[in-house]
Amino acid sequence: QVQLVESGGGSVQAGGSLRLSCAASISAYNVNAMGWFRQAPGKEGKRREMVALIRGAGISQYGDAVKGRFTVSRDNDQNTVYLHLQMNSLKPEDTAVYYCALDSRFGLGGYDYWGQGTQVTVSS
Repeated sequence: QVQLVESGGGSVQAGGSLRLSCAASISAYNVNAMGWFRQAPGKEGKRREMVALIRGAGISQYGDAVKGRFTVSRDNDQNTVYLHLQMNSLKPEDTAVYYCALDSRFGLGGYDYWGQGTQVTVSS
């Protein structure tokens, strides 16, 4: 069973920075893509917003709301893949629960594994 564990959330003032990390118990060979998604307060019934993705070839993709401010990166060791999200110039509208997600080679397609989420709160 693949487990994803996020860390690094917290509270910061607008303009500040935070770095999120996610550790996935899987070998890099079995990963199609990994990404960060978020769900803002009051939007629990809506689809999670894509923040940043890295696909297997190392190609990254960002949501329009975070382009130029957030940077996604990935590294791995033998049995663990790590996904990081450097968040700079944070805004109050970045406040959300951030989820790490993984699209595996042996899944049915889409992001089949999710972390428990980590809270990011940005105050004005």
